[in-house]
Amino acid sequence: MSVKSIAAKLFAQKIYKKTQAWATNPVASQQAVFRNLIKEAKQTEFGLDHKFAEIKTFEDFAKNVPIRDYEDLKNYVEKVVNGQENILWKGKPLYFAKTSGTTSGAKYIPLTKESMPYHIEAARNAILHYINETGNADFVDGKMIFLQGSPILEEKHGIQFGRLSGIVAHFIPKYLQKNRMPSWETNCIEDWETKIDAIVDETINENMTVISGIPSWVQMYFERLHQKGGKNIGDIFKNFNLFIYGGVNYEPYRAKFENLIGRKVDSIELFPASEGFFAYQDSQKEKGMLLLLNAGIFYEFVKSDEFYSDKPRRYTIGEVELGVNYVLIISTNAGLWGYNIGDTVQFTSLKPYRIIVSGRIKHFISAFGEHVIAKEVESALQEAVEGTSARVNEFTVAPQISPDSGLPYHEWFIEFENEPDDIFAFAEAIDNAMRKQNMYYDDLIVGNILQKVVITKVTKNGFQDYMKSIGKLGGQNKIPRLSDNRNIADLLSKA
Repeated sequence: MSVKSIAAKLFAQKIYKKTQAWATNPVASQQAVFRNLIKEAKQTEFGLDHKFAEIKTFEDFAKNVPIRDYEDLKNYVEKVVNGQENILWKGKPLYFAKTSGTTSGAKYIPLTKESMPYHIEAARNAILHYINETGNADFVDGKMIFLQGSPILEEKHGIQFGRLSGIVAHFIPKYLQKNRMPSWETNCIEDWETKIDAIVDETINENMTVISGIPSWVQMYFERLHQKGGKNIGDIFKNFNLFIYGGVNYEPYRAKFENLIGRKVDSIELFPASEGFFAYQDSQKEKGMLLLLNAGIFYEFVKSDEFYSDKPRRYTIGEVELGVNYVLIISTNAGLWGYNIGDTVQFTSLKPYRIIVSGRIKHFISAFGEHVIAKEVESALQEAVEGTSARVNEFTVAPQISPDSGLPYHEWFIEFENEPDDIFAFAEAIDNAMRKQNMYYDDLIVGNILQKVVITKVTKNGFQDYMKSIGKLGGQNKIPRLSDNRNIADLLSKA
C-alpha cells in the first residue's frame, strides 16, 4: 500500500466524522444555512427588494420570496452579467456557468467565491466516503479521467464564463494533477467526436483506475476504446474498478456497461448542477444519495402533483416524507432565491436524508392524465431487461395521441445493442411494469383509453445523430427520458 493511499484512508476517516456532525443534525444544519444566507444578502438589490431585513423565519421568507425559475430571475441575472455588483449576492460572482436554456436561450448561473468551494469538496468527499466504507484506496495511485466540457473560458466585466465542468477543471487539486486525464490540450477540443478519439489515443495505454462522466458519453468512449483495442474495457484497463457518474440514471446503462467492461465495477452517483452540488452517494450499501445540508444551499420541497396549483405548500427538510415526488427548490450562496431547478426528487431515507432524482418537472407524460415520470419509465425498462439478453443503448418515450389506426399509446423509441428475442414480449414486460407503478396508467389500459406500449426501434447511433443534429452532442447534454409532446419522437421517426 502506497503512502498516498494510506493518507487517503486517514483523510477519508476525518471527512466521514465531519459529515456525521451535520447529517445527524439536519434541521439545525439547514437553519444555520438559512440564517447565514439571509444575513449575507440583506444589502443586495434582491435582499432589499424582498425585505430580507424583516425576515426572521422560513414563513417570512416564503411570504416575501416567491418560487421562481430562470425566466423569473432573468432581470436580476442580466444586471450581474452586465457587471453590476451586489444584485443577487454581495459583490460580483467569480464565474457564470453557461448552460442551454429553453425559451431564454443561454442561461447564466452565477458561481461565487462562497459557492465554488462546495462544488469541489462535494466531488472529493464522495470519493472519500467510498474509501472510508470499502477500504479501497489503491486507485489513487492510478490515472483518473473526467469526461467534461472545454476549460476555455471567456471574460466580460471581470467575470469569467464557461461550462460548469470546464470551470471545475481549473480547481483540480495539485495532488491529483499528475493522475488526471486527458491532457489540457485534449480537454480544450470543442468537437465532441474529435475529442473522444483524442482521449482514446491518450488513455488506451495508461493505468486507468477511475473513470467519470455522464453514462451516455462514457459509453461512447468505451465503444471507441473497444474498436481501437479489440478488447473489453476491463482488459484494456486491468485496474479500472470505480465509475463515477451523474446527470442521468445509470441503471438503464448498467448491463451494457458491464458487457463492455467485461465485469462489474463499483460506482458512485453524484448530483451536481450549475446551480449547486446537491447530493452524492455516500454508501455502496444504501439506496440514494446523501443530501448536502451544510453546503451553502437551503432546500425547499413542493409536492409535484401540487406544484402548478395557485399556492402550493413549501416544505422544509424536517417535513418531508419517504417516497413522495417533490420539486426541488433552492436558495444559495451564489444568489439564487426560491429557485426551481426543474428536478424532482424522492427521499429514500430520513436518517440520514438521502434522495434519488426521479425526473424533471417539465419532463413527464400526462397526455391522458397519467402523469408518468422518468423514474417510472427507467424502472420499467430495467425490469424488462432483467433476465433477458437484451441490452439498451438509449431510449426516450412520447405519447402517440393520433395514431393512423386503433387506440392512442405510449411510444418507446429504443436503440438496442442486443435486441430481445421477442420484441412483443419485451413490450408487454415494459407495459406490465408501468401498470404496477402508475395506477393512472393502469386505469387507462383497463378502460381501453390506451393500448399497450408500442416499441419503435432506433437505428444504431440514432440518438447520437439526433443530438449532433441539434448541436448538443457530448458535454453535459443528455436525452430527455420522456416528454409530453412529440418534438423528439417525430425527428427520430424520420431518421
